[in-house]
Amino acid sequence: MATEIIHVPDLGGAESVEVIELCVSPGDVVELEQSIIVLESDKATMDVPSPKAGTVKALLIKEGDIVGEGSRIVEIELSDVDVTSSIEQEEILEEVSLPEQESDTNELPPEEGLLPEENAASKVALNVSVERVVTVPDTGSEEAVDIIEVPVSPGDTLSEGDSILVVETDKATMEIPVAFGGEVLKILVKEGDKVNSGDEVAVMSTGASAESSLGEPSSVQLQIETPEQGEASATKDLKPNAPIVPEVKQAISEVVDDGVSDISLGAEVYAGPASRALARELGIDLHNVKGSGPRGRILKEDLNNYVKTAVAKAEFGVGVGAASAAIPAVPDVDFAKFGEIEAIPLQKIQKLTAANMHRSWLNVPHVTQFDEADITDLEDFRKSLKAEAEKQGTRLTPLPFLLKACAHALVANPEFNRAITSDGETFIQKKYVHIGIAVDTPRGLVVPVIRDVDTKGLWQLAHEVNDMAVKARDGKLSTAEMQGGCFTISSLGAIGGNGFTPIVNTPEVGILGVSKSQIKPVWDGSAFIPRMMLPLSVSYDHRVVNGADCGRFFTYLVRELGDTRRLAL
Repeated sequence: MATEIIHVPDLGGAESVEVIELCVSPGDVVELEQSIIVLESDKATMDVPSPKAGTVKALLIKEGDIVGEGSRIVEIELSDVDVTSSIEQEEILEEVSLPEQESDTNELPPEEGLLPEENAASKVALNVSVERVVTVPDTGSEEAVDIIEVPVSPGDTLSEGDSILVVETDKATMEIPVAFGGEVLKILVKEGDKVNSGDEVAVMSTGASAESSLGEPSSVQLQIETPEQGEASATKDLKPNAPIVPEVKQAISEVVDDGVSDISLGAEVYAGPASRALARELGIDLHNVKGSGPRGRILKEDLNNYVKTAVAKAEFGVGVGAASAAIPAVPDVDFAKFGEIEAIPLQKIQKLTAANMHRSWLNVPHVTQFDEADITDLEDFRKSLKAEAEKQGTRLTPLPFLLKACAHALVANPEFNRAITSDGETFIQKKYVHIGIAVDTPRGLVVPVIRDVDTKGLWQLAHEVNDMAVKARDGKLSTAEMQGGCFTISSLGAIGGNGFTPIVNTPEVGILGVSKSQIKPVWDGSAFIPRMMLPLSVSYDHRVVNGADCGRFFTYLVRELGDTRRLAL
């Protein structure tokens, strides 16, 4: 039986690439177009499909090897069908003859044969030019984002990964790359426009070509060129009965079939043809699967694990299904029948906040303790610094004092500066003191984190608090500025209220709720005197912190706030 060596195909300009995955092993039976290896360049990952059907005799490379175009990768023993197909193609070629070229015209007579003779050193060249639309990928924001720069113009040629737009979200500036190379035909947007995920922003022309003796049995146009004709050419549809040539089929697939494209912004998933085929067989939406391969690539193992997890949830109620099954769903109500309504979609940050609070409430056994701090002296001291604060270009609110007092309390009571692992077997003791401050913004609640609070003075904390608050309200906080907190302060300030039960911001184990201060009569042992009292509440995770721990923490915190001299220690 005949054997054939499979080589690395055209790499699109890349000189050398790395073999990151072997999809077959010696003895495996491979079908036409089945992926045999996966290659990765500095810009993309690509599957190499088999141009022949048969049995793998030997792998000529291994994972981690560096290969280039034309490198030998696999030896395949051709199947009977593939051998027969090759013989039939040779017979067909022998029966086809070139028409005689007329001296006064450059066109082939339509009634003559379509293909040149094999011995005429001619070729069938497939030229496919496809217009593809570039769309905006997921920007991480439910709101439209602003286009602040369009760095390309019609006529420019782009490579895969080149930037075509620069947009600004509510948190950051990001470049929009193209997922395929080609020529820019049309720009559909301009600077200052707003776009959403999925919006069309440009039209590009992509092209591919392949040479073969026969073509795809479809309406794909083939251009027939012969040495004798020079610039002359003829174009016709191939007959549906024409055999499929793997090289032609591969070229067409790479251009017009998004289903076998390794990665594209429009597809929003990163998976090869084999994984996509398995997903279609199993009825899996690839958007729901998390890839474990390089750069998040979805592998067959990921699909198998996804199915196992789904079956376990269905049969045993584990994972998310358990919580859903234990809590009856709230039925939807048609409020319109009671009066006029308006449906207002939640912004993304509101959805995330709701999901995080719900998860924390379901998983954390909450306990809340209440107390009051006498901040009369603290307020007198703070107000005396008003003029100095103006000179420093900042505002000295009560929040820097609360941050400093909480930092001292966390150092003295390390139980509140811990996190528990998901298996409940271990807790993590943190050696740093980062404290989050809840900020109410037009977009929703955000929690920027002030780092190393225990090492900073009041003025430095005042500057950072004001800067973070401004960035939060302007939507310019980065993801890093909202991560790494050990403890959170949620202050209602002047809004009002005598107390509330804040929800722990997991994986933290404690949160301080601050309500509106007010003058109250306080007994000093001989008379009632007016004092400024601040209502406080501490919610904690009872898996890590017990009541005695919170009692000690609260006592320490109230003492710190009651005597500003202690904040300097």
